[in-house]
Amino acid sequence: MQKIINLKKGSCLAQSSNNLTIKSVAIVALSWLSFQTSLQAQEAQVVKYTKPSWFFGVAGGANFNFYRGSTQQLNASFKPPVAFHDGFGAGLFIAPLLEYRPADSRWGIMLQAGYDSRKGDFDQVVTPCDCPADLSTKLSYITVEPSLRFAPFKSDFYLYGGPRLAFNMDKSFTYQLGINPAYPDQAPSAAVTGDFDNINKTLISMQIGAGYDIPLSSDSNKTQFVLSPFVSFQPYFGQNPRSTETWNNTTVRAGVALKFGQGQNIQESTDMVKDGDVQFTVNSPSNVPGERRMTEIFPLRNYVFFNAGSTEIPNRYVLLNKDQVKDFKEDQLEVFAPKTLSDRSKRQMIVYYNVLNILGDRMQKNPSATITLVGSSEKGPDDGAAMAESIKTYLVNIFAINPSRITTKGQNKPNIPSEQPGAKLELELLREGDQRVSIESNSADLLMEFQSGPDAQLKPVVINALQEAPLESYVTIENKGAKETLSSWSVQMTDEKGKVQSFGPYSEDVASISGKSILGDRPEGDFKVKMVGQLKSGKIIEKETTMHVVLWTPAKIEEGIRYSIIYEFNKSKAIAIYEKYLTEIVTPKIAVGATVIIHGHTDIIGEEAHNIDLSLARANDVKGILASALSKAGRNDVKFEVNGFGEDENKSPFENKTPEERFYNRTVIIDIIPVK
Repeated sequence: MQKIINLKKGSCLAQSSNNLTIKSVAIVALSWLSFQTSLQAQEAQVVKYTKPSWFFGVAGGANFNFYRGSTQQLNASFKPPVAFHDGFGAGLFIAPLLEYRPADSRWGIMLQAGYDSRKGDFDQVVTPCDCPADLSTKLSYITVEPSLRFAPFKSDFYLYGGPRLAFNMDKSFTYQLGINPAYPDQAPSAAVTGDFDNINKTLISMQIGAGYDIPLSSDSNKTQFVLSPFVSFQPYFGQNPRSTETWNNTTVRAGVALKFGQGQNIQESTDMVKDGDVQFTVNSPSNVPGERRMTEIFPLRNYVFFNAGSTEIPNRYVLLNKDQVKDFKEDQLEVFAPKTLSDRSKRQMIVYYNVLNILGDRMQKNPSATITLVGSSEKGPDDGAAMAESIKTYLVNIFAINPSRITTKGQNKPNIPSEQPGAKLELELLREGDQRVSIESNSADLLMEFQSGPDAQLKPVVINALQEAPLESYVTIENKGAKETLSSWSVQMTDEKGKVQSFGPYSEDVASISGKSILGDRPEGDFKVKMVGQLKSGKIIEKETTMHVVLWTPAKIEEGIRYSIIYEFNKSKAIAIYEKYLTEIVTPKIAVGATVIIHGHTDIIGEEAHNIDLSLARANDVKGILASALSKAGRNDVKFEVNGFGEDENKSPFENKTPEERFYNRTVIIDIIPVK
């Protein structure tokens, strides 16, 4: 709550009273919030609550009142010798509020009704006797302000606007004639007090404003509190305090609202409604113990990314010394993993952070191969060329590559830039992707099958690795129709002992949950599964089923092959080279009766919903190419499983902190699992 600013003498008492009122409201509100939080902590449950549709609370703040126009005939009995023009004042606004915003809607309504001070001081004037004169007023109203609320991004930011109805409750003024400075010994005149006449008892005006909701409670609390700073603008239209003269008032209001509402207890809800087209099914795989040994083929982009403002190879890349070169092997890259690579994404990026060592090793083994290093920098071609030279120096000094086999040059932008003309969002991430050196070659020994030309990718890296708890071992919950019908849905699983676990909320039709998340260390268990969904109208629907879950555990070896292909930014069609690669290299590796599991992914650039659709389109693009190649070979024995995980970093191959991670997350992973 902001402190009221009083600019003239005689306002200290009003200021003190206003501050006391604000502090009292704040203390009561915070005490109630503390009490509710304490109660909810004592009643903690594993269930969750929907977001409230109705909110109640109190709003308070400061009105900054700007007077324009003039006034002189204050009432029938008093008229100062000169007119007063313009002025300023700050007064208290405080009002109870009511707010309704339906679930999953951008629109809502608001109502505030309370005390609205428009007090202020006119600019000092000089009378014909050369005496200063001051005029102040405690003008105030009871205000009623209904507004339409709109959240343009379906976020916590909102706009609002609507009419304002004001009913006058104080119209007093104080007029003070000062002493002529030329005669300082004169006795001061007594202040003249009274009420304005010709006051408009009712005003009809308007306001527009913006606010931001800051949740103070989690969705595990039934009573949810929200703190909302806001600002509004109330123009002078309709705000003439008097029916005579030209005095008008424009107000800027700044303040904060404390709101609370009650969510619906999903677990105990009995408000069952027609479920429409939602079809709820659960698939819990039998999870026969097994450990899959995957032969993994890693695609290798012909890029090395540099940090902005630097021409040195970033320290995230693995750089060897001369003594290590003789022991370097592509299929044993874990030997060259620095001890500092502690998190999942860095460990999995170890292949790609060895790209310079892979390149140097291949150039040693293929002495006729030549390359061109093209550096692209926003600082210009000279900076790009310096980046390329730092890589050449490493290959020459560490791998003893003849300098004549390496050409370097610089340019402003790469041939396929990430930042496209007209792009406005997340430009920093896109520009990080353009700060790179491209490795160009026409030597077939360095390049992926069927590739040629400056943008050809390097030959993939083959590594044998162990995969634990594959995605197909997860419990799959399908809520067909949920994306169109529900604003969100959650799952509650109750075991044999009555313990309840909640998962979600989800917005897509399919969710996958690992067996370990459900069972912990238990080998298996029986569960009642309840789907609780919230329709876009705010109503709740429920569906139930049962399942038996078996924890995936390693026991025997099952061979498989994993391929990956990479897509360009925001594209869902495989580049031509990959179409031939999938048809002529990958398809022949699919054994009779095998299962092909295809997972599509994206980086974090762009909207989450768009990225889910994009990843699924990529996965289906790969499935279409493989299915077409199998059909042309007269085969229909292969089972496909297709998923699109969007930018979900819990399921994506890598994180998204570096341009390398983002580029390699634009991928589709293909697991070929032979028949058991």
